[in-house]
Amino acid sequence: MSVRVAVRLASRILLAALPLALALALALALLAGCAAPTPWVKPYEREHFADPIMSFNRDPVSSIYLDHVFESREGARGATGSVGGGCGCN
Repeated sequence: MSVRVAVRLASRILLAALPLALALALALALLAGCAAPTPWVKPYEREHFADPIMSFNRDPVSSIYLDHVFESREGARGATGSVGGGCGCN
């Protein structure tokens, strides 16, 4: 058997095994996604996230007011937990 024939044979074997290897890698990646995640934040570190400085709103009072105005104008929007019509009377 010459070297050229051996290289062709090896390349055919690798090409035949490539779809199987890709399918196996995909199956392992999907199974790894189902693993139970471990929390990154420890329970004793969570107190820092309750700090008001971690809030996205600079002025929470005005943002609550603006949310109320928006909800009263968009009465049909829904999914925010508020009740009432578009007139602003709850």
